Parts: sequence; structure tokens; C-alpha cells
Amino acid sequence: MEELQCCVVSCEKPLDKVYWDNQYQSNTTGWDLGEISPPIKSYIDTLEDKAIQILIPGCGNTYEAEYLLDKGFTNVTVIDIAPTLIENLKTKFKNTSNINIVLGDFFEHQGEYDLIIEQTFFCALPPTMRQKYVWKMHQLLANKGKIAGLLFNRTFESGPPFGGSQEEYNLLFQQAFSFLKMDVCQNSATPRTGSELFIELQKNSEVLVNLYPFEGITCNGCKNTVTEKFSTLESVLNVSMSSNFAEVLIVSKVEVALETLQKEIAYDEKYKIGQKL
Repeated sequence: MEELQCCVVSCEKPLDKVYWDNQYQSNTTGWDLGEISPPIKSYIDTLEDKAIQILIPGCGNTYEAEYLLDKGFTNVTVIDIAPTLIENLKTKFKNTSNINIVLGDFFEHQGEYDLIIEQTFFCALPPTMRQKYVWKMHQLLANKGKIAGLLFNRTFESGPPFGGSQEEYNLLFQQAFSFLKMDVCQNSATPRTGSELFIELQKNSEVLVNLYPFEGITCNGCKNTVTEKFSTLESVLNVSMSSNFAEVLIVSKVEVALETLQKEIAYDEKYKIGQKL
């Protein structure tokens, strides 16, 4: 199965709670448009069911949530890891019902949502976490639930933000999601004209999406060999390994026994795959 190299330069900064909280404390928020992104606004305008459960991860100043509430949506959850931001949001929305404001790590969040809005969250994560992103999104979405929003269709010298390409995203999300839309945006905010893809991806509830810790790989050649071996297993539909070789995402029709995966990599004693997350 074909694999693409990550098309961004890895970021050496620890992109943790302290890092992001510092950005809000110092008001260093260059990614903030100051208003809802036009493509997301247009998408929200097409939604008819105002009672759907909506999540906005890495929500930032969440103009999207503000617009949803103004339009009458009644079940909006926003989550971010930065305490300063969350306190600001609680003040901003203190007299507003229908919004749940969560301070926490998206990857530890529990719930079930009909729609997850993607707005500068994916691009803020280290590229090593992209397989984990797919796994968690699939876990949090209800049957036929959707991810909708924006991904960068360009590269950056360093990040965040971290870029990518449509080809990379196709390989990353395939089989775990159905591609309802992944097109170049025609109505991006001016600073991002020509550099965004609008996505609408629907959860494939007919498959299992599992993430496993992995040890022992030190080069892309070995990564590709292991990926190919897992891909040939019966019922496996897609395999994707993180760019730091630490996690492997496996999409399958049925559960693949850990012993089966271990057997496939037994030719090299350095390789170890752990229990699924």
C-alpha cells in the first residue's frame, strides 16, 4: 500500500498545554481570523437539524460556536487545552445556554457527536499525531457522523501550522471515512485563498479503526515494508504509520488478533507492536 512522506518540517517545540496557553496569554494568535471562516459559515447554513451534537476541537476563540448558537443550534461542545482561553470563553458565553466549554485534551475526550468541525486543529497538531487524529475522530463520531471543515493544501517550512496535500489526506483517511467532499475552497478568507481544501468526511461505521504503539523502526524503508506486510492481511483495508514510526493505524473489516500482527513482524526482533489504544 502506497505511503507518502510527511511534507512538512517537524516542529521541535513541545506543542503542549504550556505552549498554547502562552500564545493566548501573549495574544500571539496569528491564525485567528477574527471571524468565522467563510467556507464553514456557508456549510453551517446548509444544516437543517439544529439539535445535532456538534464538537469543535482545538476551538480557539470559536467564532464557529458563536455563529452556531446565533443560528439556533442547541448542542455545541468546544474543547481546548489552553486554560487562559477557556476562562475567556466561559466569560464570553456566561449568559449563553446550549454550549458546553471543556478544558482538556481532545485525545482523552469522551462523547458521541453527529458533526465535528475542523478549523485549524489538524494543522496545529504535530504531524506525528495524524494517525491518532483519524482514530480519535472515528471513535467520537456517531453512526454516519461527519467531519467538516478545512485542511491546508500547501506546505510550510516549519510549524505550527503544519501543511499537507490532498493526496496525503486521501491515504490517511481512506476506508475509515467516506469522502463526501474534498475540494479546493472557492470562498476562503483572503489570507488563505488558494491554500485550503474543504472536507466533508462521513464515518464508515462498517469498519474497525485501531491504533497500536510500535517500536523498532528507524527508517522509511522499514516502515514501508511493515506497512505492506500488514496490508496483505485478510480483512485489512488500510494501514498508515506515523511519521516518527511510533504508532500504526489499521482499518479492517473485522478485528485482527494482536498475535497475527506480531507474527507478521517476527522477522526482525527489534520490531514490537503493543496492545491497541
